[in-house]
Amino acid sequence: MENIQKQIQDITLHATEHDLQLLEQLLKSFQLWKSGNNTTFISSLLQMERKISDDDCEITIPISPLLYNTLHIVHGGMTATLLDTAMGVLANSLVPEGYGAVTTQLNINYIAAGIGEHMVCTAKMEHKGSKTLVLSAEIHRSDGVKIAIGTGSFLVIEKKNIG
Repeated sequence: MENIQKQIQDITLHATEHDLQLLEQLLKSFQLWKSGNNTTFISSLLQMERKISDDDCEITIPISPLLYNTLHIVHGGMTATLLDTAMGVLANSLVPEGYGAVTTQLNINYIAAGIGEHMVCTAKMEHKGSKTLVLSAEIHRSDGVKIAIGTGSFLVIEKKNIG
């Protein structure tokens, strides 16, 4: 505990306003995750808001400096994470109880820069077999411009075999 307090003190002592905003976002994300509102830390960190139906999954995240690459646009890996998460959430909602779906392949085409206030990713099922699923997804930024499209293949496995 003392080590963590010292690290935070050292960081805040020489921090810019931008640094403090990022640190505050990280701390809020940790608190949100600990409250049990999100199943994963990444969901809390990215402030994911999910809407799931029988046919699709929509996830919205705010665009913030936490997501930026060196060009101050959304890092491609964050875009990939959003695509994979939306398709994975939908895939896992489609498998029978006691089973899970894990990504076996992820294909992405980046179309435009991730800028603006938020990104919305919508995933839909393309194929549902007994052992595999194929899904597709699109991400749009707050001005409606499409940022990326992706497809993913998912393997259906028994949860007792995970780990």
